[in-house]
Amino acid sequence: MISPAPPRDFRRRSLTRVRVRLRRSGEAAFLRDCHLLVFMSIICASCNFSRSQGPCSLIAKTYTCSVLGIDAVPVEVEVDLSPGLPCFATVGLPDNIVRESKDRVKAALQNSGYPFPAERITVNLAPAGLRKEGSGFDLPIAVGILAATGVIDPSKTEKRILSGELSLDGRVKPVAGCLPMAMLARDNGFIEMLVPASNAPEAAITGAVPVRPVSHLSDVVEYLCGRSEIRAYQADPDAFRSEHSPELPDFDDVKGQEHAKRGLEVAAAGSHNILMIGPPGSGKTMLAQRISGILPPLSFEEALETSRVFSVAGMLQGNPLIRCRQFRSPHHTISDAGLIGGGHIPKPGEVSLAHNGVLFLDEFPEFRRNILDMLRQPLEDGQVTIARATVALTYPARFMLVAAMNPCPCGYSGDPVKPCTCSQKAILNYRGKISGPILDRIDLHIEVPTVKYEQLRSDCELEKSETVRERVTRARNVQLSRFQGEGIYANAQMTPKHLKKFCRPDPHGQAVLDLAVRQLGLSARAYHRILKVSRTIADLEGCAAITRDHLLEAIQYRSLDRKFF
Repeated sequence: MISPAPPRDFRRRSLTRVRVRLRRSGEAAFLRDCHLLVFMSIICASCNFSRSQGPCSLIAKTYTCSVLGIDAVPVEVEVDLSPGLPCFATVGLPDNIVRESKDRVKAALQNSGYPFPAERITVNLAPAGLRKEGSGFDLPIAVGILAATGVIDPSKTEKRILSGELSLDGRVKPVAGCLPMAMLARDNGFIEMLVPASNAPEAAITGAVPVRPVSHLSDVVEYLCGRSEIRAYQADPDAFRSEHSPELPDFDDVKGQEHAKRGLEVAAAGSHNILMIGPPGSGKTMLAQRISGILPPLSFEEALETSRVFSVAGMLQGNPLIRCRQFRSPHHTISDAGLIGGGHIPKPGEVSLAHNGVLFLDEFPEFRRNILDMLRQPLEDGQVTIARATVALTYPARFMLVAAMNPCPCGYSGDPVKPCTCSQKAILNYRGKISGPILDRIDLHIEVPTVKYEQLRSDCELEKSETVRERVTRARNVQLSRFQGEGIYANAQMTPKHLKKFCRPDPHGQAVLDLAVRQLGLSARAYHRILKVSRTIADLEGCAAITRDHLLEAIQYRSLDRKFF
């Protein structure tokens, strides 16, 4: 509601009185009245503008997304232009990066040859209760201003998602999270997306909606005005299968350690967690680094899940999909937020970046105990929740844990050649850094002894990773068929419902299992994990039933926690 302008005679008399007082007053009154004169002149000017133009508040809307965890949330960008002193206000819980967008947007518009309105600009990011983070709001804000000033028809911004960071010369830079945005666009009825050119491959891989790559602000304006055409990016979802995997270390580089190799094969076939214990130089790290070469290829659904995490973290680097299982190996000095995720602006941690892949923790007891205990939730639930005062974010963290450690601080406890120099107290303190609940969540405990010299100098041909990978892939394909439509991909991810259905041992096997549980004092969790491992061993041998031999092998993988802990 605009108030009526004061009568013209009133304005003339008021200005005359001010001029007279300016001539009669001293210096202090002079300065005070100067301020009054300027203020009344602005009021009169705005009144004359309002009387001649009438109400002229202009509102335009564009649409974008805010990333919350690994999911995108739709955001309406409302731009209001109203008379008044020129200013630029952004409301709706913007973070510092979003607040700074006003300077980037103004420079980008002016340097691209478009007018920047000398009026009061208010940008509202709805819903107002959701915190907005990131630089992807630059492009929708700039387009909203142009729509409010009439450069772009406001109806052309309906049902279109825009996202991109603007440089000062108008170039559109890449942003994080375009893959979750494409999934949101598909589920919410948007007709197309305009994203930075380098983000187009990841946004288009789902085939959800047309994705138009843009490189400059002027490209967006010309397209929305109908003066040019931007071809939608065409992506082939099956193209990632045709690309070659990177060159990986081979199993035949490792001399001896046949028992450890067998344990790694079982772990890879069922995505089971594994702990290797042995003296320095026995080949624990060497074996762990070669496990990527025997893992089965990612399915398209698994690749999509992993790529969403990397998209949110801004680590896709122009690749539409993650094509191979990730092998993450953080140093033992890593922080809580680095391993689990979090930070001032929450980001996925190593456990989430290893989703559907391998998390290798070398020198396991050297990690701080509180960090190792943080692995309890992701190892059990396959996800990690990061809670803040205003929001709780959940990231997927379904990974295969591979850990390696020495039996004592010096590394030679139990070695037949080199004597151990550690005291009993030092050994207990060292092993005590790994809590019982963490150890209970590890399916296979493998002892890796020192390799004999005769094995090191032997020239006999060893089994290659490719051969092992074929067996692992066959077993994993059996599991994919078994769990089709269940949302899980490996035996390690089975729930108690699946155990009752798929892990029933024969009578001889059940008798062995009952005896082992009583004598070893295994927990209910360990009992379930033995069943999962025995199911994987049966899959490797192509057996539908779990027999006594399968259970015996699975049980012996649980014996070391009674020997060392």
